[in-house]
Amino acid sequence: MNRVKPGETGRTPWIVGVSGASGTPYAAAVLRALLAAGESVDLVVSRASRLTLLDETGIAFRDAHWQDDLREWLARGADGKPDAFAADLADVRYWSAGDLAAGPSSGSYPAKGMLIVPASTACVAGVALGLSKDLLQRAASVSLKERRKLVVAVREAPLNGQTLRHLVALDDAGATVVPTSPAFYQGATHIQDLVDFVAGRVMDAAGVEHDLYRRWKGELGGGSGPT
Repeated sequence: MNRVKPGETGRTPWIVGVSGASGTPYAAAVLRALLAAGESVDLVVSRASRLTLLDETGIAFRDAHWQDDLREWLARGADGKPDAFAADLADVRYWSAGDLAAGPSSGSYPAKGMLIVPASTACVAGVALGLSKDLLQRAASVSLKERRKLVVAVREAPLNGQTLRHLVALDDAGATVVPTSPAFYQGATHIQDLVDFVAGRVMDAAGVEHDLYRRWKGELGGGSGPT
């Protein structure tokens, strides 16, 4: 794990939390887009998400080897193809989900906001209720209390009443809820296109520029043309 260096200034990252819901390709696409936009990233990977990542990609995410594992993860396409992408990890800091003394656990730690991608219903409940049972939930609570951006990309279907009430509570608290629902007007021809659309909407909610998907221009049939 990277600890804050004494006297370090000028770095204001986006905190990216990855919970245990299915959808690790969404997280990878968001991370790549943030880094491509020149943003600093603080990464928190929950314990449950490690199981999902292992199941969806075959990658075992380890604290002691997080850079190697993250590099392999971000290089993988949504179709499972390795070495499909490249990402510079020079401005990524990783914090263990169990480290409640980590930088993002405090409101005095500088951050632009937090993106939870994907967000499980358990994660949504924990943040809505202010449980702070791990660093991911605590960092989200800090984002809310400090009035920073919090984007929650919920991944579940169907949604029951309890989860819907938790999502309304998050919206009332100032968070932006982004369902992981891809659109098709962009002319998707590959699973990566659908993943990138959702990642792009997360980036839109954060206010970070990207070129992940074709935007709607009010012209019918635009999705059938060349991209």
